[in-house]
Amino acid sequence: MPENQQTEESPAPQERAEEKPRRRQARGERRIAQLLEAASSVFCRSGYTGASTNAIAREAGVSPGTLYQFFPNKEAIAVGLSDQLLEHWATSHGQALTAENTGLPLDRMLDAVLDPLIAFNVENPAFGILMHAPDTPGRIVEEISTLHGAILTRVEDLIAARLPDSPAEERSRTANMTLMLFKAGLTLIMAHEGAERDAYVAELKTVMYRYLEPLLGGGAADGR
Repeated sequence: MPENQQTEESPAPQERAEEKPRRRQARGERRIAQLLEAASSVFCRSGYTGASTNAIAREAGVSPGTLYQFFPNKEAIAVGLSDQLLEHWATSHGQALTAENTGLPLDRMLDAVLDPLIAFNVENPAFGILMHAPDTPGRIVEEISTLHGAILTRVEDLIAARLPDSPAEERSRTANMTLMLFKAGLTLIMAHEGAERDAYVAELKTVMYRYLEPLLGGGAADGR
């Protein structure tokens, strides 16, 4: 066999050279995911203010030096975690606030909208920590503010779909109140576990139904 001919079992030198950076990149991505998961646990346990890079490194089972290879400080870790959580939140937001849910009877619409949003917060408690910490990095505050505005606009759109002739200021007021009711109920939901948490989820849906039903009607949007 000619010297420059490669067998199927022996990758070309160029292929071997390209494989090493890919392996290093994959290891780096796994390490970043490990550190962000550790940061989430530490933030939930100690709060953002009380967390430290040393505590995050211990939680991840790595040295502080290893952590600093990927993140220069706690703020960078928080930003990385926030980016990850906001990406997940966008998926939950997309599942919840869809046009298809608008036409459902009100009780079913509330289930379809609230369940994925509540599930996201329960599964990702660090999201609430970063949202409410007094010294949350400014970039995260800006991203959360943008997210809040997008959610408010989508809620207004849902209301407009059911009440197309209502004044814009009325829809805005109803959307703001609805969002505030959700935030207040979510605080109670997150403060409890198990059956008591389920009970607060049911209470939140009851409160929101009783607020919205006189405004939107309880039936489907095309046949209230």
